[in-house]
Amino acid sequence: MKRKLISAIGVAGMMISLAACGGDNGDGGDKAGADGYAGETLTVWVMDGSSPDQWQKDVQAAFEKKTKAKVKFEIQQWNGIQQKLTTALSEENPPDVFEIGNTQTPAYAKTGGLADLADLKTEIGTDWAESLNESSIYDGKQYAAPWYFANRVVLYNKKVWAEAGIKDTPKTRDEFYADLKQIGEKTDAEPIYLPGQNWYHFVGLTIGEGAELVKKDGDKYVSNLDDPRVAAAMETYKKFQALSKAPKDKDEATPQQAEVFAKGNVGAFIGMGWEAGTAIAANKKIEQDIGYFTIPGAAADKPEGVFLGGSNLAVATGSKKQELAKEFLKIALSDQYEGELAKQNGVIPNKEALQANLKGNAVAEAAAPAAAGGGTTPLIPEWAAVENAPNPVKTYMTAVLNGKSPAEAAKQVEDELNKRLAQQQ
Repeated sequence: MKRKLISAIGVAGMMISLAACGGDNGDGGDKAGADGYAGETLTVWVMDGSSPDQWQKDVQAAFEKKTKAKVKFEIQQWNGIQQKLTTALSEENPPDVFEIGNTQTPAYAKTGGLADLADLKTEIGTDWAESLNESSIYDGKQYAAPWYFANRVVLYNKKVWAEAGIKDTPKTRDEFYADLKQIGEKTDAEPIYLPGQNWYHFVGLTIGEGAELVKKDGDKYVSNLDDPRVAAAMETYKKFQALSKAPKDKDEATPQQAEVFAKGNVGAFIGMGWEAGTAIAANKKIEQDIGYFTIPGAAADKPEGVFLGGSNLAVATGSKKQELAKEFLKIALSDQYEGELAKQNGVIPNKEALQANLKGNAVAEAAAPAAAGGGTTPLIPEWAAVENAPNPVKTYMTAVLNGKSPAEAAKQVEDELNKRLAQQQ
């Protein structure tokens, strides 16, 4: 699954509306009499790769049967989508329904262009997973519907682990560390490839510690990197990174960690499931050796915290087909079609009860257990500028790995982080 965090574009002019609807079935009431919405066409923007062709066909058929209206899916690319969407939503005929990255939602909601969907949440979303629905809420109001999600897992080389004499995958953080040390002691392989700036994994560790990267100071947000819980997360990261030969000042894409893993002399790395495909493309022989498991947490019954990337579904305020759009969402987010999407794309659905649809998909089965305890970067519009290069959180991580204390590193980047949080949105 692909997704992009919102970039540093001006969002003051955004006019957007998220309408989030997901029912248990696609059999909602006919709100337009015997003829339904005959003659109308609903325009739906979905991102490239998000919804398989068969899913679109099935949803389209159910929608047309129920409403007598047509639906037109238009595939969009992540690259440049924010500017395109911002422009489209400010015009007279915006897309009626659209997909939006979960961490983008607050920046759009801040403009006042997103519909308050509290009634729909009550009607059809009472059992949406709380961790997945969190990004749909801004300023205490429901502005979106959770659609699908993914998070990081451990991808490991079964051959390397067997050579080290390890017979099972670890269930706790300590067991994970002990296994990696054993790989280092008993094989010639690098135990784990963990670059110093794999910051989405670090965000997951802070979530596991119950920490926030920012805090409120009066009416503004400021850095919270000096929080002892953030420091604890960084110490965990540092402990595991010490077992890696990866550079301390680069992220997982420099070089691509999956391509390093593909060479066959790395025990494990932490990444997205699709990175297995990158490894296989680099070395077909590695395919038979790749396995997956949930990132272990401090206790066996609680996986490590993870960053949840994903998408919500939205309805434009400027749409003239609000009720029809909601009918579409009730179908698309129903148990039947939400489950179908999870099964076909291997993504985490918006309800824990639907995770049975992931059975047989090794990556999804490894990812799903951590979803309930996952989270995101701060769900505030002010966060947008923080991620621009050079990301001060990455700078903080490298400083700690190079010997500074977490407190010293936090102080080093505090001014820059606060400056970015103060930028006008």
